[in-house]
Amino acid sequence: MRFGHQLKTSLIQNWYFHYIDYDSLKDALKTDYATQPTSETPKPKRKAWTEDDERRFVKLLEAELDKVFTFQKVKSQEIVKRIRASEQEVTEVVSKADRAAQEGQQAPDEEDFILLEEDLSDIIADVHDLAKFTQLNYTGFQKIIKKHDKQTDWHLKPVFAARLRAKPFFKDNYDAFIVKLSKLYDLVRTRGNPIKGDSSAGGGQQNFVRQTTKYWVHPDNITEVKLIILKHLPVLVFNASKEFDAADTAISSIYYDNVDTWELYTGRLKKTEGAEAIRLRWYGGMNTETIFVERKTHREDWTGEKSVKARFAIKEKNVNAFLSGQMTVDQVFERMRRDGKKSEKEIADLEQLAREIQYRVITRKLVPVTRSFYHRTAFQLPGDARVRISLDTELTMIREDNLDGRQRAGKNWRRMDIGIDFPFSQLPPEDVERFPYAVLEVKLQTQAGQQPPEWIRELTASHLVEAVPKFSKFIHGTAVLNPARIDLLPFWTPQMDVDIRKPVSHRFGIERPTQSGDISTGSENIDEDTDDEGLLTLPPAPLDDDNDDNVNIRRLRAARDALEEHDAQQRRDFANGAAGNSLDIEERVGAARALAPDDDYPIYDSESEDDDFEEARRVGGWPYARARAKRSARVAANAIWNGLLFVAPRPRATEMPPEEERVGGSKRVGEVKRFKAPRGKRIHVPVRIEPKVSLATERTFLAWLEFSIILGSIAAALINFGDAVSLASAIGFTVVGVVAIGYSLALYLWRVDKTRKRRAVVYHDKWGPSVLCVMLLAAVAVNLGLRFGGMGSGIGFKG
Repeated sequence: MRFGHQLKTSLIQNWYFHYIDYDSLKDALKTDYATQPTSETPKPKRKAWTEDDERRFVKLLEAELDKVFTFQKVKSQEIVKRIRASEQEVTEVVSKADRAAQEGQQAPDEEDFILLEEDLSDIIADVHDLAKFTQLNYTGFQKIIKKHDKQTDWHLKPVFAARLRAKPFFKDNYDAFIVKLSKLYDLVRTRGNPIKGDSSAGGGQQNFVRQTTKYWVHPDNITEVKLIILKHLPVLVFNASKEFDAADTAISSIYYDNVDTWELYTGRLKKTEGAEAIRLRWYGGMNTETIFVERKTHREDWTGEKSVKARFAIKEKNVNAFLSGQMTVDQVFERMRRDGKKSEKEIADLEQLAREIQYRVITRKLVPVTRSFYHRTAFQLPGDARVRISLDTELTMIREDNLDGRQRAGKNWRRMDIGIDFPFSQLPPEDVERFPYAVLEVKLQTQAGQQPPEWIRELTASHLVEAVPKFSKFIHGTAVLNPARIDLLPFWTPQMDVDIRKPVSHRFGIERPTQSGDISTGSENIDEDTDDEGLLTLPPAPLDDDNDDNVNIRRLRAARDALEEHDAQQRRDFANGAAGNSLDIEERVGAARALAPDDDYPIYDSESEDDDFEEARRVGGWPYARARAKRSARVAANAIWNGLLFVAPRPRATEMPPEEERVGGSKRVGEVKRFKAPRGKRIHVPVRIEPKVSLATERTFLAWLEFSIILGSIAAALINFGDAVSLASAIGFTVVGVVAIGYSLALYLWRVDKTRKRRAVVYHDKWGPSVLCVMLLAAVAVNLGLRFGGMGSGIGFKG
C-alpha cells in the first residue's frame, strides 16, 4: 500500500486538518513542464529544480511540521489535564465507597463507576489516537524527505533532521500515561477494591515454571497493544509510591558462552535435553548493586519435567571474584545465612545452584558474549502469576566478547562503555543489533484442559501481533553479531526481511464507549447521515483549485473514497476467511502443504541447486559439464514422471470454479514463503524428538524383517518341490526378500542418523512399500505364469 493511501485510510476525522498535507507536499515537488503537453508527448520533461523551488518547498514543509508539532503538544497537554481530572473523580468516588463501608454512609451508585469507566475508556482512546497520529505524521515526513532527495538531487534529510529534533513531536513517551491510566482503570474496574499482593509477583521465588508464547509487535502497534492489555490487566508497578521513571523499566542481561565451541548457543538453538543458558541480569541503570545470576534449563516433554529458570542474587562488586572462583559459595551466602530471612533449606538450594553455575563457568571457560537491553512493561495482577504479559520495547543486542582484537569487556564481567542510553549511538555498527520489533510474551499458568481468557485469544489471533514460537534474544543476538563464527541460524532469521504488518481481518482494538467518528482501519462504516462536520455530506459540486477551503474539501473527498475502498476490501477479506494471525508462519506453510501434498519440499532450504549451478557455470570446465548433465537428467526425469502421472488411471480432484464464482468465497491460508539460508549457512528448524520416535523406527525395521523372513520361508518351501517352476519362483521370492532386508536396513540407519541429528527431513517412506508390493506382485505373477504355462504344455505332469 502506498503511504498516501495508507494515510487517507488511517487518519482520524476530527483531527483531519492537523495531519501532514502529504499530497500538497508531493505536488510541490513537481515543477512546471519545460514545453507544453501535446498528443504525441502528453508528459514532457519538467524544468530543473532551482533554489527558489527549494526555498518554497522548505517553507511549506516547515509550516506542516509546525502544524503537526503544535497540535501534538496541545493534545498531549489536554490528555494530561483529563487524566488529572479523572484521577480526582475516581479518588472521590472510591473514598466515598470506603467511608460507606466503614461508617455506614450511602455508597456510590453503580452508575457512577460506569460513567468513570466510560470516561477513562475515552481517554484511553485519545492516547491511542494520538500515538497513531504521531506515528503516521512522522512516517509522512520521512517519506516526503526521501522522495524530495530522490527527485531533486538536493539533500534535505540531514538539514531537516535538525528541525525534527527541534520540534520532536514523535519522541513523546506514552508509558507514563499508560501507567497512570492502568491504575485508575483498575480501581474503577474493581469498584474500588483492587487486588492486593506482592508487586514483585514471584520476584522472590527462585524457580519459575510457566507456559510461554512469544510474539513480535510492529512499532506502529505497540501503544495500541499496551492500551488493550491494560483494560484487562493492570501494569505491574514494583514501587507504587515512586513517580514513574523510564529507567525503572530497563532490563539488561549478559549471556555467557564458550567462544570456541558456542556450546550453550547450539544447545539452546537445538533445544537438546538439558540445554542451559547462563546469564547475569540487573534491573535499572548501571549503578544497581544487586545482580541476579540465572540459569535456564530446557527439558523435553517426554521427561515429565518442565523447563525451569533458577537464580540467586549477588552484589555487583563480588561478581568477578565469584565467576573466577576467588570467592567461594559459602562467602556469597554468608550474610544471607546470618540475616536469617530464609530457611536453611532455601539457602542450601541456592548454594547448590551457585556451585553448579560457578563450576560450569570455570570448567567450560564461559565468557560474556552478548548483552540484551530492553524496556519492559509488565501486566499482571499483584501476587497472582497465573496470567502475566510482558512487552519488551527498544530491544537491543550488543557484543560483549573480546574477539577481533578488541577489548570490549576486558577482564570484567560486562563492558562499561555503555549503560542504558538507548540507542547506543556511540557503538560501531558491528557491535550492536537494534531489533526492529517489540517482543510480547504471554505467560500462563493454567490447569490441564483449561483455556486462556477469551481476550488473550483474540489479541494473539489479531493483526497486531505475529507469532514467533521459541524466539530467544540470546540466540538472535549471538547469531546476528557473529556472522563469521555462527553457521547455524535460528528458523526466524528469514522473517526479518518480511514486513510482519497484516491487514485488519476483524474488528478488534481500542474503541470508544460511544459511536466513534474515526477514519481508521478498525472503525465501522461511517453513516451516510453524518452531520455537517462529517465526511460524507460534502457536496459533489466542482471545486475551484485556487480556494483553500475547496482544496480541503477535495482532500476530504479523497479520504472518503479511500476509506470506502478500504472497507470494501476488508469485507471481501473477511468473507474469504482471512483470519489475521490465526496461523503463524509454520502453520500457514503446513496448511498449504496439506492442500498441495505433492509439493513435498522442506520449509527452509539451507542450500540452493540454482546457486550451485551458477557457481559451476562461473568455474566452467568439467564441473560445469557435470552440473549441466545432472540438471538435464533431473529435468528429463521430472518431465517423464509428470507425463506418467498424467496418463496413469488415478482419482483426480474436481476442478473448482474461479474464485469470483464460488459461493461464499475461498478459504485462504495466508502467505507462504520458501525460505533460503545465505550461502554457507544453515537454518535450524526445531524438531521434537522423543523416545517413542526411536522405538517407532525400530518397530518399522522389525516389521520389514518379519516380512522378509516370511518371504524367505516361502522360498525355502518352494525349493523342496524340486521342479524348475518351483526353483524359479523360489529365486524370485528370495530376491524380493533380500532387497527388502537391504532396503529396510539402509532406511533404518538413515532415520536413526537424522533423528540423532534432529534434522527436519521427510521421515515417511513414500516409495518403499509400493515398490515392494510391485516386486512381490511380479514374483507371484512369474510363479503363476510358469505354473499354468507348464500345465498347458504338459510340463511337470506324468502320463
